[in-house]
Amino acid sequence: MSDIAVVVDQVSKRFRMYRERNQTLKAALLRGRVSDHDDFWALRDVSFDVPRGETFGLVGRNGSGKSTLLKTLARIYVPDEGRVVMNGRTSSMLEVGSGFHPELSGRENIYLNGSILGLKRKQIAARFDDIVDFSGVEAFIDQPVKNYSSGMYVRLGFAVAVHTEPDILIVDEVLAVGDGAFREKSRRKFLEFTGEGRTVILVTHSLPQIRSMCQQAAWLENGRLRALGDPTTVTEEYEASLADDDGHLPTPGLDDD
Repeated sequence: MSDIAVVVDQVSKRFRMYRERNQTLKAALLRGRVSDHDDFWALRDVSFDVPRGETFGLVGRNGSGKSTLLKTLARIYVPDEGRVVMNGRTSSMLEVGSGFHPELSGRENIYLNGSILGLKRKQIAARFDDIVDFSGVEAFIDQPVKNYSSGMYVRLGFAVAVHTEPDILIVDEVLAVGDGAFREKSRRKFLEFTGEGRTVILVTHSLPQIRSMCQQAAWLENGRLRALGDPTTVTEEYEASLADDDGHLPTPGLDDD
């Protein structure tokens, strides 16, 4: 286990899809029955290991379960079946602006987000200049982040996340909104991370990024693991499925990646 950073063991996650729902106890008593719902399995029997010091990529259509899986790894969701083991301190960036307060400045949000990710104020202060330099938003660092573009949000949030120096970094489409210079800077940071024995789990729709940056990849489809292994092989199989697309549509509201 010392060489394994992440263990995903037969993980399943269920959500309830309500047709009719009692909003209050009074409504339940008046209707005389419980809420009417179906179970939707966003993940079903997903298993894989991520070795320490590797970048692991996840691909799949919208609604395939990728975001649900990442939120389970980040302990936002608890699996209904199976188990997840994270061997090390984890940092995650799953949504634009996650951990930020829109009314606070970029400077204030660095301290806020850093504390959420487990750093003490002195540690944040020691890394502050590096965070700002990496983000490229120094000209706006004292402006409220509600005035930031989505790209500025992501760059600052990602800069904080990577400078907490986690053992495991979980990232959802962070490179999609950055420009070429930021994507290259992020790629180099990922290489630095894995060179230090840290682990990156990355979701992206960019298959060339998966092939160039990852040592392993997994393809999720309808909540199940369709393929796992060499990134080139997995992404080629995934591309072939897209070419043969039979009109599959994602289930709305359950997976936002």
